[in-house]
Order: sequence, then structure tokens, then C-alpha cells
Amino acid sequence: MDGLRASALYDITLWDGQIDLVQQAIERLREFEPPEGYYGAFSGGKDSIVLKDLLRRSGVKHDMHHNHTTVDAPELVYYIRQHHPDVKVEKPLKSMWQLILEVGTLPTRKRRFCCLHLKETGGAGRLVATGVRRKESTKRSKRQMVELCYTDSTKRFLHPLIDWSAEAVWEYIHSQKLPYCQLYDEGCSRIGCVMCPNAGAKGMKAQAERWPKYAAMYRWCCDQLYAQYL
Repeated sequence: MDGLRASALYDITLWDGQIDLVQQAIERLREFEPPEGYYGAFSGGKDSIVLKDLLRRSGVKHDMHHNHTTVDAPELVYYIRQHHPDVKVEKPLKSMWQLILEVGTLPTRKRRFCCLHLKETGGAGRLVATGVRRKESTKRSKRQMVELCYTDSTKRFLHPLIDWSAEAVWEYIHSQKLPYCQLYDEGCSRIGCVMCPNAGAKGMKAQAERWPKYAAMYRWCCDQLYAQYL
């Protein structure tokens, strides 16, 4: 490690057994740093907030990108605009509503075509740094720290926070006084697309009541699909 990097101070220590999670994540970012720098994936959620700060602190070359899905919560859009003006907002070629009419159905838990077109674009030919953690879900529990993208063979992923718990993420955010989206303080454990099927029936209903204009657009899409079969 060169003198500049060796002089960096880890002013926060998060212990998981005998492991300093912060130092471990920084060392991972430095170890795999590509010549062109990382393509940083920034959703605006708590995990990507920590990722972005660790990329900065590690001193590695990187550029941050946020995929605007057209069904983001307004509070999230305002938060990113206010606190992360350095993040490049990538706009999709088609909106959620256009995709629904094109595919002919609403997204489901098993058929999330929207993610492929709205959230997983960008980073071709790059090493993408993400905030993915194994403890987020059963599906993600099998993820590896370094992975190839199954839809684009030129793209690879590095998940430096792969071993972190949600508690460790929040401890880091609070200790570093990092701003975060207000939706977390209002009871949201995760922030994703409005009325995503992964939220379950109860969650989707609550979101429809919170953001009625989005609910109205989903109903409009259903009416358009139904009209095609009349």
C-alpha cells in the first residue's frame, strides 16, 4: 500500500466477530480497483449511501450512477437531487408504463421485466460496485463478493458490503452523519419502486394510498391492456 493510502485513518470501527467491516470494505475496493475506475451503482437507499461514502474514503477512482425508474418515490428523487448532485442520473429509454403496454402484463415477483430495463442497465464493460448484502434476502444470501453479470458478459460486480448487516449499515450512517431519505424514518425498511410486487399485497396497498398518482397510472395501464382484448 502506498504512503498516501496507508495514512488514511479509519475513524469508525464496526466489528463483526474479529473483523473490522469498514477497513475490510475499503481494502476490498482498493484491491479490485480497475484502471478506469468503478462504475458505482447508487439507488439512493441506505446500502448505496454507505457504498458511495466508502468509495470516496478509499481514494479509488469511481463515478456514481443512479438509474431513474420512472416509478421512484418522489421523496427519493428529491433526496438524491438535494444531497447527491454529483451522481449521474440515467434516464431509461422507456418508462414503466411503456414497458407494461409493450410486454402486455404488469410486473410480478417471478416476472420482473422492469428491473432488467429500468434498474440493471449501465456499466457495460465496467466493474460495477454495489451495496448488495447477503442478509438482505434469501435470494441474495447466495451472492458472491465478485460476480459476473448473467445478462452482460462484459460487466462484473464487486459487492464490498456483502457481509454487512442492516444494523452495521445504520451504525455507519449515523456515526458519519450521512443524510438519508426520510422514508426510512417513516417506517420503510427498504426503498424501491412504488408498488413493486416484492412489497406484497399489504405493502402495495399502502403505497397506492401514499402515492395515488402512481396507482392511477397502473390502473390506466390495466385498462389499456384490457381494451386490447375487447
